[in-house]
Amino acid sequence: MVLRLGNPRRRLKIGAIGMAFVLSIFAGRLIQMQGLDSKVYEAAAAEQRVRTEKIQAKRGQITDVNGHPLAQTIEAREISVDPSKIAPQQREKLAGILAQHLGVPQPEVMAKLSRTNLRYQLIAKDVTPSTAEALLKLKLPTVSVKKHYRRDYPARDLAGGVVGFVGNDGGGLAGMEAAHDSLLAGRNGELKVEIGRDGQRIPMTRSQSTAPVEGRDVRLTIERDLQWAAQQAIARQVEASRADSGTVIVMDVKTGQIMAMANAPEVDLSKWREFKPELYVNRAAAEVFEPGSTNKVITAAAALESGVLRPETELTVADSIKCYDRVLRDSHPHKTEKMTFQEAMGQSSNTATVQAARKIGSQKLYEMLRAFGFGARPGGGVPGEEAGLLPVHTKWQGSQHCTIAYGQGVSVTALQMASVYQTIANGGVRIEPQIIAGTTDVNGRFVTAAPGKQTRVISERTAKELTAILETAVSAEGTGQAAAIDGYRVAGKTGTANRYDSKLGGYDGYTASFAGFSPADAPQVVVLAVLQNPKEGHFGGQIAAPVFKEVMTFAIKSKKIPPSGATRAGG
Repeated sequence: MVLRLGNPRRRLKIGAIGMAFVLSIFAGRLIQMQGLDSKVYEAAAAEQRVRTEKIQAKRGQITDVNGHPLAQTIEAREISVDPSKIAPQQREKLAGILAQHLGVPQPEVMAKLSRTNLRYQLIAKDVTPSTAEALLKLKLPTVSVKKHYRRDYPARDLAGGVVGFVGNDGGGLAGMEAAHDSLLAGRNGELKVEIGRDGQRIPMTRSQSTAPVEGRDVRLTIERDLQWAAQQAIARQVEASRADSGTVIVMDVKTGQIMAMANAPEVDLSKWREFKPELYVNRAAAEVFEPGSTNKVITAAAALESGVLRPETELTVADSIKCYDRVLRDSHPHKTEKMTFQEAMGQSSNTATVQAARKIGSQKLYEMLRAFGFGARPGGGVPGEEAGLLPVHTKWQGSQHCTIAYGQGVSVTALQMASVYQTIANGGVRIEPQIIAGTTDVNGRFVTAAPGKQTRVISERTAKELTAILETAVSAEGTGQAAAIDGYRVAGKTGTANRYDSKLGGYDGYTASFAGFSPADAPQVVVLAVLQNPKEGHFGGQIAAPVFKEVMTFAIKSKKIPPSGATRAGG
């Protein structure tokens, strides 16, 4: 058998052709990359070197009605280092200098400097510009300074539930900060730069920037000094009565503007993380409760407006009355006696109020409650506002036809109840409560907010008759004597209601309240005080009326309201 070898010349020729083919493919690809597609690859390489940095927009202010800042944004600096470029022998000395200037524990700084596998370590965030400038003058190795903004609350807990706060990302989390976040936040800008392998900007390369748009300011109707006085008054009474919480609202009768909205306890916005989340809510607008006797004024309004009773109408008032399968007791034990409707309301009689409700009928009483704003959010931009609970009259069962007349079986917020008394004080015209005085526009000019919607609820005559009834409640014969102010006519009503506890699923403790306005002959200011679950006393006339008096007295002095019957200077 003879082995025949292939022709070597032919094999070489085939191999050369194959190699030429492969090399031609590489050459073609090289020509494509370096010639035809060079611009594309050059752009892609440049794009990989581009770093986009956010240019933070300055957040707008939240101020009181006179421009005093309640929330503001101030410049700050971030101090960082590159541990990978710090020599071991330099670490301890550098850590000591940074710790001394920045107030950061030296072991914590040393631990960050020792992480040599990383190129960035944040040492301190909210550093003042002056401190950062002093550090830069020392020319410390790898120390970098970056400008940013931080949110500051100079008034700390003043109107904390109303103002709210921002989170770590600068977005609003509660109160006005959350409700008007997009307006306050503005729009961040961008800066695009080319960087090298060392993370530093490449000199003479392109940069592209989009300027940020600053946030707009929000001015509240809150008056700083009056807000402070209201917070102090309710906080003291919450502590003295060992109540769970308390609320005070102060409103301007003629505009519906909220001049103070105080909660106790209140959140210190400068350290909000240290407080329980349940305290973040604005309880004055969000917490619902049964109003008790402060609600009797609505039943009286329905009776007077429909003409079924007059203030001088005489009633036979017993200390109990049967309503379906229940016997309802009066607000205080007494013998059966004759009283005018005005006297009965002044003494906060439950049984007289039930008599009035029967004369009116459930449908008309329900319609009056709705007209005064029950069962609907008050409006006006108050953060956290709730609608409360008002069942339709066709669903009232058993004794509800009677108890709703004196404020049990219906739930409201403090803001809703303050609005009721503003309506009466304003001659029967309800004004949608206002918390925002105005905002700045894109050019920084202040634009006044539109006035609140006005709705006539009752006639002027009925409003005057109710005012007279409410004055009786503050007289020596009424339940609200502790609300009286020397030299001024005061109209108001006490409230003491069983408190429903949703956690227990039943009634536990009391809600004590007082709502009123002054001067009664020329109303200007409404004040409402509410205390939840007090343990030292529980009657509205006992613990809420003194808060009303203190806050109303401060409001009268600060607004320079002349005594009742006096004439204003120049008037």
